[in-house]
Amino acid sequence: MGKQMTEMLKGTLEGIVLAILALRPAYGYEITAWLRGQGFSDIAEGTIYALLVRVEQKRLVDVEKVPSEKGPPRKVYSLNAQGREYLEEFWRTWGFLAERLEQLHEGGS
Repeated sequence: MGKQMTEMLKGTLEGIVLAILALRPAYGYEITAWLRGQGFSDIAEGTIYALLVRVEQKRLVDVEKVPSEKGPPRKVYSLNAQGREYLEEFWRTWGFLAERLEQLHEGGS
């Protein structure tokens, strides 16, 4: 990813991760693997784990410790009601921005 992509991603990654969790509960590595599978190859696990700590502190997710076959229990994150409201606002904001950018791209009409 180029520098511009990295900078744009910083502003949207929280919404992207919440959107993933809206589909199903997941743990950090699952989220990272999904993002990498979608072409975000430079996403570091540490970035996702730090983001998960932030959304947990904001009370946007519920966390359940699930036993792991390999090592300590995993923290599985699921979107809660407050997180769904936050995600809905993210999508509204995203739609507004995308619309305005598209208009600008098409010559300001």
